[in-house]
Amino acid sequence: MNSEIITRFAPSPTGYLHIGGARTALFNWLFSKNKNGKMFLRIEDTDKTRSTKEAINAILFGMEWLGLNWDGDVIFQSQRIDRHKEVAYKLLESNNAYYCYCTQIELDEIRKEAVSEGKSPKYNGKWRDKTPNESDKIVKPVLRIKTSETGSTLLDDQVQGQVYFKNNQLDDFVLLRSDGTPTYMLASVVDDFDMGVTDIIRGDDHLTNAARQFQIYNAMQWKAPRTSHIPLIHGIDGNKLSKRHGAMAIGDYKNMGYLPETIVNYLLRLGWSYGNQEFFTISEMIDLFKIEKVNKSPSRLDFKKLTNMNSSYIKNKDNNDILTIIKSYHQELGADLSDKNIDSKILMITPSLKEKSKTTNDLITLSSYLITNDPIVISNELLDTFKQETDQYLTDTVNIIKSIKNWNLEEIEISIKAYVTESNIKLFELAQPLRIILTGSNVSIGIYDIILSLGKNLVIDRVNNYLKN
Repeated sequence: MNSEIITRFAPSPTGYLHIGGARTALFNWLFSKNKNGKMFLRIEDTDKTRSTKEAINAILFGMEWLGLNWDGDVIFQSQRIDRHKEVAYKLLESNNAYYCYCTQIELDEIRKEAVSEGKSPKYNGKWRDKTPNESDKIVKPVLRIKTSETGSTLLDDQVQGQVYFKNNQLDDFVLLRSDGTPTYMLASVVDDFDMGVTDIIRGDDHLTNAARQFQIYNAMQWKAPRTSHIPLIHGIDGNKLSKRHGAMAIGDYKNMGYLPETIVNYLLRLGWSYGNQEFFTISEMIDLFKIEKVNKSPSRLDFKKLTNMNSSYIKNKDNNDILTIIKSYHQELGADLSDKNIDSKILMITPSLKEKSKTTNDLITLSSYLITNDPIVISNELLDTFKQETDQYLTDTVNIIKSIKNWNLEEIEISIKAYVTESNIKLFELAQPLRIILTGSNVSIGIYDIILSLGKNLVIDRVNNYLKN
């Protein structure tokens, strides 16, 4: 008997991979790695009206960007419809399913009546033991499961604990729609069984679905997988996470400048902990992760904490990795990186960039003055901050730069500070307009780092270009 642990991440491609789905994928991945098992990726695309190629690509991109490598090929649920139907008809043959000829109007009336009586608005089993006549057959029927009407279903969940569901509260849910296509409830069970899934880890909004799907396992006399239903992620206000709380799709977090390792570490800590430890290597995550240690209560997504964590990862990142991030961004935009000294220039200021940056977007913005084409464009708003004396300060600075013989940070700083002292001005009065002229922004790394990295000739050219205009 195969005792290998097998999990699956099974997103529906009706939207992008959202932050909650990413955490579910992470927990499945860590659980399987911890047990030396496998995790499969199954795209549940049976709803052809809502599934899109763009969403599938976004899911695959998100998984790859986060480093959550799955085992084997991607499984597409839509390619297994014949197998789903096969199981549905077996349930019909064994009297564990039946055809329902209710119209949508009838179903609406059944629900309304149940609500008026204070009952759950579920299907009342009208066609459970009824034989249709010729007029009934005008309606294309759905195929429904025959759930047990007595007793209860025990869900021995690894996160939620023991949860009981009274069987008479479970509806005879649809297995096959009127067009013969399988529903999620059926397809998911059949695929999990055929894939040998031993452990299902998903959001606790599927808790009731688990009790309902157990009806299929029981009817088919299949062994049901273990379940772990993890709480959903809420916003900082305690409400269920939605678009109004900020970024939802994993691609949004990449675009906002978060590192994949930050997202993985942060998602791990949303509902799971190991003492007071905040940062984990991938190997530590795999070794320490236990699904039983996931909290039952929802976690709150805190962007401030996420950004602080991202800042820490950037500070500890290798300088060459920072260089790669910056150059890759500009290469994608088709920027000219032909300057043979561009790598050394960026690496020269990388320590300062790491200290000043909270996101990769900051890294890119603060270093863009090295890559941008001359002349530097300066907004009127920034030009309006210049004083009447600014041009004289800048003219003097050109002469100072020309006079520096040993081009290093110490000589640059000594020369600039000496001029500031002799002129009886504040460093800010020179440094800020100089910063704006050299970078096009009033927010940047230290002025001496900017001057050093640009090089003597380019500093002189940019200042003179401003003075000429």
